[in-house]
Amino acid sequence: MSAVPMNGTLIVAEHVRGELRDVTRELVTAAHDLGEPVAVAVIARDPSQFDVNLEGVDEIVNVPVEQEEFENEVYQGVLEAIIAERHPYAVLLGFTVNSMGYGPAVAAKLGLGFASDVHGLSREGGAVVATRSFYGGKVDAELEFPAERPVLLLVRPTAFAPAESGGSAPTTHFAVELPASRARHLEFQDAAVGDVDIATADFLLSIGRGIGEREAIPQFEQLAEKLGAVLSVSRPLVDAGWMPNARQVGQSGKTVKPKVYLALGISGAVQHLAGMKTSETIIAVNTDPEAAIFNVAHFGAVADLFDVAEELEKLS
Repeated sequence: MSAVPMNGTLIVAEHVRGELRDVTRELVTAAHDLGEPVAVAVIARDPSQFDVNLEGVDEIVNVPVEQEEFENEVYQGVLEAIIAERHPYAVLLGFTVNSMGYGPAVAAKLGLGFASDVHGLSREGGAVVATRSFYGGKVDAELEFPAERPVLLLVRPTAFAPAESGGSAPTTHFAVELPASRARHLEFQDAAVGDVDIATADFLLSIGRGIGEREAIPQFEQLAEKLGAVLSVSRPLVDAGWMPNARQVGQSGKTVKPKVYLALGISGAVQHLAGMKTSETIIAVNTDPEAAIFNVAHFGAVADLFDVAEELEKLS
């Protein structure tokens, strides 16, 4: 495959229940950093129902299939067929549950370069350079893929701004015959949201392991109520059994975008940042001046969270 000329960047659109997921728009923006023509493949029973005519898209490739919802074997078969015919320079998928179900398998089967949780992209002398985090988000590393080798990358959601609508890309159709899938989508079962849906809140007061002990939680529940905020938490508090998953912000919890996100005692693990860094205003309080959350905060204070909470109590 490496002997065949490679062209462009291929994106596979992601959709659920008839709605295009935001990560598809973000992938279009990420593709701009590779400087190649961008094609977006839409795999669906009716691909035309999804508007992927976005700024920066050079071609829309509609792939009609029998399945209405995602099935990993179907997507894997389609992607392998498109790669075999078009030989894209790079393939970009979201770093999501769906894409993890088939993207790595395609890369392994076809011998493609591969990286997951990518949050930065560039080109250097023809090579693709992908940036991803290690050691719980404390270190970023650049992975360089040789120019002669196609690459498949899973891009972290929210790492790039979503592309705007209003493109003028032509549409082509791609027909593919697939063997019967061994998996079947049956139905969706909605997870219980618990006593509150933090994803709809305008003001979140979010606490992390910096609170020290479970007994401190009621203090912050009361503070959130006084401030007119909704209490949310980082993953360690959920893992410890102190708070329900419905309150968790992050990749394994909820992605939120409130008008105000007040983070007390949260260091800013990469999984947490992915779930909140697009908030309109982020205010962070942490005793560690090197805490990763300060990299995304609009306002920050290196201070004891309990001192700050005490002052907020006086103002409320």
